[in-house]
Amino acid sequence: MEFSNPLSIGDFYYLRKFSGAMKNPRTKFNDVKFIEGGENYLCHYLANNVGPVDETRRKFIKGLVIGIGAIAAASVLDAARGLQVPLAGTSAFQKMLLVDSTGAAVKGSSVPVNNPIIVLYEYPLTDEINFLFNLGDTSNNPVTLSSSTVTVPQDGHTYTFPGGVGPKQSIVSYSAICQHLGCKPPNIHFYPPAYMKTGMPFPAFLPQDAITAAQSANVPGVIHCDCHGSTYDPYHGASVLTGPTQRPLPFTVLEWDSSTDQLYATGSVGVPVYGHTNTLTGGTGLSGTSTTAANSVNPFP
Repeated sequence: MEFSNPLSIGDFYYLRKFSGAMKNPRTKFNDVKFIEGGENYLCHYLANNVGPVDETRRKFIKGLVIGIGAIAAASVLDAARGLQVPLAGTSAFQKMLLVDSTGAAVKGSSVPVNNPIIVLYEYPLTDEINFLFNLGDTSNNPVTLSSSTVTVPQDGHTYTFPGGVGPKQSIVSYSAICQHLGCKPPNIHFYPPAYMKTGMPFPAFLPQDAITAAQSANVPGVIHCDCHGSTYDPYHGASVLTGPTQRPLPFTVLEWDSSTDQLYATGSVGVPVYGHTNTLTGGTGLSGTSTTAANSVNPFP
């Protein structure tokens, strides 16, 4: 079979995850249901067991089922059970300077406190996006973020969140990919203290259980995924406040140079980024010595 456009590294990695899910007894692929349901069953299976099915992947799946027929496709998918896709990536975390859209270094003292606009940058691989926050209290004063222990509900293991950096030790960075099913901004974003309320106009949506969990944890703002309701505590290592996620957001290690006020990304702590067995594999490594931190969208009307 030939493709008019070569598959990307991300597509290969997705297929590798598909292969693993098909071989897992807990996520067994039902050939009979696939032959009966075709595209609909396959999309449902992938969304539940592998990751989001965006429009590009849906078109590929539809072409596979319609183009060669469900029975023939079943044999192709049977071969996928043994698929071994090589993983690209990078051998180690690089130290990368955060720059703005003009190429100028991001200054720690200039990162807005409790900024409702989503600020993103890639690290450690291309298309692996991260949040950049300067966290504050209800009066928009920077909050010093101390080291704390983060528990992973999925298996109970713990790791250490090293705390904030910058002039007030209030700047942090986390993966911007929800650990539940991989939703990305603007579906997952930061709710600053001023927006910790229900009944906000679409697209903002914060349920009462997220607010209650934040109040119980004594945190003024949360990271919330509007896709399925997962809520994270950005003040304590993006630990889980409400499910369905069972894994905290990975913490991207930042370094602040007090002499230049510049910020650097240097590594990752915690569980792997969603969709990866290892945060350094499954994509393309960044080139150069800097990565652009740019404003994305404002999720609030």
